[in-house]
Amino acid sequence: MGVTPEELAQTYPQLYHMADAQSWNSIRKYGLLSTSALLDLFEVNGIRRVQLEARRRPMSEEITHAEHGRAIVRDQSPLVESKLLGCLKDCTLEDWYCLLNRQVYFWLTKGRLQTLLCAQKYRDHAHIVLTLDTLDFARRYENRIVLSPMNSGNTQPIAHPRSPAIFKRMRDYPFAERAKYGDHYQVVELAVEGGADVTASVLAVDVMQCCHGKGMRVVENIFTAP
Repeated sequence: MGVTPEELAQTYPQLYHMADAQSWNSIRKYGLLSTSALLDLFEVNGIRRVQLEARRRPMSEEITHAEHGRAIVRDQSPLVESKLLGCLKDCTLEDWYCLLNRQVYFWLTKGRLQTLLCAQKYRDHAHIVLTLDTLDFARRYENRIVLSPMNSGNTQPIAHPRSPAIFKRMRDYPFAERAKYGDHYQVVELAVEGGADVTASVLAVDVMQCCHGKGMRVVENIFTAP
């Protein structure tokens, strides 16, 4: 039971995060923030806060701040609420949305990154893709990282049963037991509550876009680690 940073990095040497195409300067300055942490920074409160944090977001939303500029809070369209109601355990819908919004997420394979980049809502636009060194990042954030065996923000095409318990600390994740499913399913998501300073672990920052609905291409390299 459990996985060390070294074991995780052996199977998944790199981590990937997709963000708004204009977000790199903000990420360098404030860190890669979860939705909740971003709403804190931008001082979003009241009904607007509830709508963005405790309700399903059918589309991406722009938030603005006099000092911090603009940011995009991504949509949650892959979560079909009627399906989520049928598969959710040990928490309410509001609890689940708030839980998801407290964490920032990384893919562990290029295949999953490509699936997101080429999703219908995203394929016609360019996005920032951060590529991180897994070993360095996992060593820095081991005590705050949680791992999930499923895409927690998706109920399509199958709404697998889920509860807050799907997110497990590295020391508790059944890494060896799930090796039989292959690297695409051994770990599906890596998340950090609140967010993280990724600057020390980032290998590359690229503007990327889906290519012909099934591949990825680099439009521009913004940063490459020496």
